[in-house]
Amino acid sequence: MKASVREPAVAGMFYPAEPEKLRAMIEGFMAAAKPGPHPKAIIVPHAGTIYSGPIAASAYIRVPSTISRVVLIGPSHRIPLRGLAGSSASFWRTPLGDVPVECPASVPVNDAAHELEHSLEVQIPFLQEVLGEFRLIPLVAGEASAETVSDVLEKLWGGPETLIVISSDLSHYESYKTAREMDSAAAKAITALDERGLDYDNACGLVPICGLLHLAKQKKMRAELIDLRNSGDTAGPRDQVVGYGAFAFYE
Repeated sequence: MKASVREPAVAGMFYPAEPEKLRAMIEGFMAAAKPGPHPKAIIVPHAGTIYSGPIAASAYIRVPSTISRVVLIGPSHRIPLRGLAGSSASFWRTPLGDVPVECPASVPVNDAAHELEHSLEVQIPFLQEVLGEFRLIPLVAGEASAETVSDVLEKLWGGPETLIVISSDLSHYESYKTAREMDSAAAKAITALDERGLDYDNACGLVPICGLLHLAKQKKMRAELIDLRNSGDTAGPRDQVVGYGAFAFYE
């Protein structure tokens, strides 16, 4: 029986569909990013790569090439969802190749939640560029408590071979000035491991972020803001912008 493949849904829209163009874009963003300590977990944005790619690269540059397993959680933009949803596909495909996929027994499968979702897909080319070969555990988060997400993360935490990636943008379609204020407040809450300082207005990935913060607090982790910009700083106009933050978490 042929293994099932989750085909890319947003290639050619959120990022280039041509492998050479996609690789060159990511390599350019990575070359401009500054290396730093190796994190256990990162929060990275998920907009069109031309907009949020430079901010995402500032976190991915810190990921060691020794990582062989990635737990990736992003919000559900397409369908209403309770809890977390795994994928039944054996591989996820991008223009850069296929990545083997796992679905943990503790998480129900819901392929509809993954079919058109971009929040996870746009992270995979960065991971392919940094890691080469790795196993992926892709999870879409719907309505769920911080404790629910934290419990799933705890089960999947692993050791130094495992990286946790949370996919989230920050403020949406605010003026440049307002976005900077909102994103700064969100960044303060995240680095303080304070779930109460976040809401859906300043973090579309609120659910997975709060799950990570809940667990990071229990584990006495340190959070660092790496980069905080918006689409007006990268490739878009400044009348209505989307905020992007990159954060690293250390054990």
